[in-house]
Amino acid sequence: MSESVHFGEVLEAADQLSVDEKEELIAILRRRLAEEGRRRVIADVEEAGKEFKAGACKAVSVDELMREIQDN
Repeated sequence: MSESVHFGEVLEAADQLSVDEKEELIAILRRRLAEEGRRRVIADVEEAGKEFKAGACKAVSVDELMREIQDN
């Protein structure tokens, strides 16, 4: 897309759709969000694999991991 579309413009355009079209738009956006989430997970897993192969990972206990999660 060469031109930026503002959120408000998208909402206004969506208001012009029929109920069926709005439902289809929602379904399409949900599928796209799910796919984007899968791509993020794949990228995270690949990065973790690279870090592991490079020796940048260390074994930790569940308690240590939970503390680290809670601190962030």
